[in-house]
Amino acid sequence: MPGNGGIADNEALFDEGLFAGQVEERAEQRLSASAPLAVRMRPATLAEVVGQDHLLAPGSPLRRLVEGGSAASVILYGPPGTGKTTLARLVSQATGRRFEAMSALSAGVKEVRAVIDAARRRLGREGGDATVLFIDEVHRFSRTQQDALLGAVEDRVILLVAATTENPFFSVVSPLLSRSLVLQLHRVSDDDGQTLIRRALADPRGLDGSITLASAAEEHLVRLAAGDARRALTALETAAEAVTSAGGSEVGLACVESVVDRAAVRYDRDGDQHYDVISAFIKSIRGSDVDAALHYLARMVEAGEDPRFIARRLVVHASEDIGMADPTALQTAVAAAHAVQFIGMPEGRLALAQATVHLATAPKSNAVITGIDAALADVRAGATGAVPAHLRDGHYAGSARLGHAQGYRYPHDSPDGVLAQQYPPDALVGRNYYEPRPHGAERALSERMTRLRRIIRGR
Repeated sequence: MPGNGGIADNEALFDEGLFAGQVEERAEQRLSASAPLAVRMRPATLAEVVGQDHLLAPGSPLRRLVEGGSAASVILYGPPGTGKTTLARLVSQATGRRFEAMSALSAGVKEVRAVIDAARRRLGREGGDATVLFIDEVHRFSRTQQDALLGAVEDRVILLVAATTENPFFSVVSPLLSRSLVLQLHRVSDDDGQTLIRRALADPRGLDGSITLASAAEEHLVRLAAGDARRALTALETAAEAVTSAGGSEVGLACVESVVDRAAVRYDRDGDQHYDVISAFIKSIRGSDVDAALHYLARMVEAGEDPRFIARRLVVHASEDIGMADPTALQTAVAAAHAVQFIGMPEGRLALAQATVHLATAPKSNAVITGIDAALADVRAGATGAVPAHLRDGHYAGSARLGHAQGYRYPHDSPDGVLAQQYPPDALVGRNYYEPRPHGAERALSERMTRLRRIIRGR
């Protein structure tokens, strides 16, 4: 009985004049009919690829690879929804090579070596081209797993096409980078996103003209997708299902807003965006722009950044850029770090926000870091000298015979708690490292430092 699967379905296919090799193709077509819209609309040819013109120009390495004219392994690096998997499949289809795919989320060294061994046996038995091995999320492979690929890539037993959303220069081992072309895919532009949405509305593989999309709804989809084509098509499909289930045929703005309630956050926790956003966060605090600082904090929190990492940066910043201009800034930052450790997220965001506001609005001074760095520079340059004899340890037998701790003056014996005495080595007498700034609490500290140095140095 047709429709019940198994032999009956296969017989029906043969009755239609299909050969055995076409049965699998027809089954795949059935599966594709129920696949998500983003999968159904995946480009079947290079001509259907939208965007990435910088990589697909005539004669470019990627175009030659897709067209079968290159044997170079490549690492495709770019945000989600920019076509990395699509391009990998096009490489296999265009070259006619055997295609093996695996995800670094589930595969290990055993699976990698099994594919390589099979590819090597196939070359020895049949000759011909290398197997195309596509590895998605390659940045999740450990160093050992990546190292397992090196020999096969170098000998061209396999043609590696690896995809990653994270900067490969942070996440892929150097030997594998040196054996591959690194090609960066850009986020899909708004114009390209609009093209993809309109194609999905009209294409028989997509919605086949059954749904119309209001212009305001289209603009909202493009904006919220934030350059992720897959996200745009997924949201369109969800909105279309909501409309058709209610007996309608037009997707309006209200419908899109109901199915997509937030914009995608572009952030890779181990790569360049991780460093770019935290850099902008700290520089905004340093620049006393509390609003920008809260914006970057929100981006990190929303993207799932480790809150302990944020807290550590706040603690460092409290000393580096505020220091003694507001000594309580360090206390607040440390308290926030403890709070995050104690209560976790999402409540920990409140402590991080409080510390961010405190540090961004505090008076700024880099006197602490310039002071210690100046002292370190002298030490590294050899400006050390002997510790003055009267400051040396005098708690062991024989120290007095060496002249250690002789003549030391105890500051608490002075009514003011401070007295004239040499503390630095001879070569550094009179050298100033800490120079308070005229901001916040350091204004008063600057006056006190002047008095202290005058007394200590006997001036």
